[in-house]
Amino acid sequence: METLNYRFEQGTRRLAAAPEVVGVVGSGNLEVLIEPAALDGACTIEISTAAVGFGPIWEAVMRDFHARWALADTRISINDMGATPAVVSLRLDQAVQTMLGDAA
Repeated sequence: METLNYRFEQGTRRLAAAPEVVGVVGSGNLEVLIEPAALDGACTIEISTAAVGFGPIWEAVMRDFHARWALADTRISINDMGATPAVVSLRLDQAVQTMLGDAA
């Protein structure tokens, strides 16, 4: 297992809903927990992954996610069992859209 941590500053979109979990940890999939947190306008992402050595790919996917959503005061935890970058992006977008409801 590998743990990766990312922090993105100066987000502009805050989520006020209760924490949400999307996805299921299983073969080739992942689980995302997203929750509001007092982080001085930052968004933190912690990834626990079974796919060791893919840090640059994870970083690219996380930067792309932050560029799309610019979340502020948000903590995201990801438990991964080998999901592809497309599935990671899908689950992250799904988590944000679930919290935003119709406002997405």
